[in-house]
Amino acid sequence: MIKNLWYAVLESKEIPRKKPAGFMRLGERMIFWRDEAGTAHCFFDRCAHRGASLALGDIVDGHARCPFHGLEYDATGRCVKIPANGKNAPVPAAFQMRSYPVFEGWGWIFIWWDLKELTRWGSVQDPWNNHYTRVAENQLDVAHLPFVHHNTIGRGNRTLVEGPGVEWVSDSLFFQYVYNKVDDGSTPRGPDQVPVPDPDREYKIEFLMPNLWENRISDKLRVTAAFVPVDEEHTILYLRFYPIFMPFPPLAWLIGRLGSLMNLVIAHQDRRIVNTQLPKADGIGKGENLFRGDKPIMEFRKKRQELRKRST
Repeated sequence: MIKNLWYAVLESKEIPRKKPAGFMRLGERMIFWRDEAGTAHCFFDRCAHRGASLALGDIVDGHARCPFHGLEYDATGRCVKIPANGKNAPVPAAFQMRSYPVFEGWGWIFIWWDLKELTRWGSVQDPWNNHYTRVAENQLDVAHLPFVHHNTIGRGNRTLVEGPGVEWVSDSLFFQYVYNKVDDGSTPRGPDQVPVPDPDREYKIEFLMPNLWENRISDKLRVTAAFVPVDEEHTILYLRFYPIFMPFPPLAWLIGRLGSLMNLVIAHQDRRIVNTQLPKADGIGKGENLFRGDKPIMEFRKKRQELRKRST
């Protein structure tokens, strides 16, 4: 069976509302269940404590509960309660099962299947006082790095922007390739002169319209962001740090947490500036003058205009 694909594995009616259901799918014993909102979830059907089947258990307070010792698991497969240790006792990070993303539609249950060990991440949420497009465009802006982030990710004084390269891979997804260097007096290459795609680089930025971004540092290390609109002048930035390179669960959790805190420091360097941009409730950059290093922002705005026309 091929990894990293969506597989239809059940009909929606096969997952009851008030109890879990166990099925053998893709060569694994899996548990499927619904939380209090009716959202379907799936993870490996083996309690992290002593291997009992969770499918024989029940659903309590929106958690799947093991029938053996009452351990409770949330939608990600993470244990959130060990009754024997006390209801307020912290749960060790090792108590986690491999979980699978679930999509439900047209009466089918789909899961995204891969054979990687647990992918853990550290996450933070950060409020910004600006339109979500301002926050998104900041992540597409490569020219600000040596100035706003001179002591973090922008070290090295690489102020000259070559490109940047932009590659649309679907109607809603584009890749961005960054080519910043120290200004040596040369004329920088334009967006159409840099290699796109660049076969010599793992590093690239992905943007999925309308509000999801990923910094693919490598296949083993990624940072993702969702720019969640609250209203016309407020956004919540969701940041995730994925240390895929670390297979040992407790260390992966720790590295993910530390990475998230560093992401927050970097985000606050941006937020201090972006929150001053006017007008706040704009979404189109009215009154601005862009230069060619702003190519990804131009592409983002152009696509938003297309989407706006389609929706009218």
